[in-house]
Amino acid sequence: MLGVRPQRSTGAHCKSGGFWFMGDSQSQEVKLRGVDRVEVVSLVDNSVDLLSASGHPCVKSFWQWTKHKEGQSSRSRLPLAEHGFSMYVKVFCGDGVVSFLFDAGMSGRVFVENTEVLGLDLGDVDFVVLSHGHYDHFGGLLSAVELVGKDGLPLIVHEDMFKQRGTCSRGSSVTRYPDFPNKAQLAGMQLIFTKDPYLAGNGCVCVTGEIPRLTSFEVGSTSHRMRKGGSWRADPLILDDRAVVLHIRGKGLVVLSGCAHAGVINTINYARQITGVSEIYAVLGGFHLAGKNVENKIRLTVNALVGFNPFLIVPSHCTGWNAEVALARALPEAFVHNSVGNFYSL
Repeated sequence: MLGVRPQRSTGAHCKSGGFWFMGDSQSQEVKLRGVDRVEVVSLVDNSVDLLSASGHPCVKSFWQWTKHKEGQSSRSRLPLAEHGFSMYVKVFCGDGVVSFLFDAGMSGRVFVENTEVLGLDLGDVDFVVLSHGHYDHFGGLLSAVELVGKDGLPLIVHEDMFKQRGTCSRGSSVTRYPDFPNKAQLAGMQLIFTKDPYLAGNGCVCVTGEIPRLTSFEVGSTSHRMRKGGSWRADPLILDDRAVVLHIRGKGLVVLSGCAHAGVINTINYARQITGVSEIYAVLGGFHLAGKNVENKIRLTVNALVGFNPFLIVPSHCTGWNAEVALARALPEAFVHNSVGNFYSL
């Protein structure tokens, strides 16, 4: 099994009490290893579409890839959708295989149900990455850890994930989000705190760390709140938002995004910067383009994504219907509408 350790530090790091802390510094290029191939299973998402066909060569539907699994021949038990997000990822690198979870959905019930229906054995999971500290991405975490069943399972996090979060949509009233699991609940895990790019899985997986906000139109959300010093404060940038980046040799980068609160274009540009790889092969995940306050960014975002010319683009979760339609029209050969149970072979 390929373990998880800092392959390169962009700043000082130390280990204390079972936690890894990565220091702050200017991000530099990381030595991300090229891999042979990547497999991604959509474990939790907002949509279940078991009937629509996809002509994309990288994609197999729930029916296609689970039909050979024991107990999957019956249609009486199907995967569930919820407003949450989780991917199960396998990375094939030389003679080794790295498996990890990227986010854990909104609820343990749906996470466990989908894992069972899809016939996944999470015992091979080497580590867990959380994209950011919102409940629709960590809600199933404790259930996921129980299914993996490993003492000291590494969890790659950001310190802001442990703070109280909420949203303020009208006036000054704040709707508080469910709390992130506390450190006592996560005592059996190895917590890895990092703000900088972090290499895991023997250097085959890059967690971006905090993503610089450089585009003119990806400026965050004024409604988000974080509790600091006993009071609610504006948290428009959501700095704990990170992505996962993989490099498939001869093809380019695969970018996995949870919500892209940093902006999906900022995310992709930063992935290119820190890896030194310009080609974008695939982009999968939430692009956060749903809602009247952000849908004015759709045209600019789609135009920029077209410029990357990805072979596969899978907008999910918080991307929204209007943005998905725009992407399907702009990138018809690359576009795939995600469904829980989709299997991507990259």
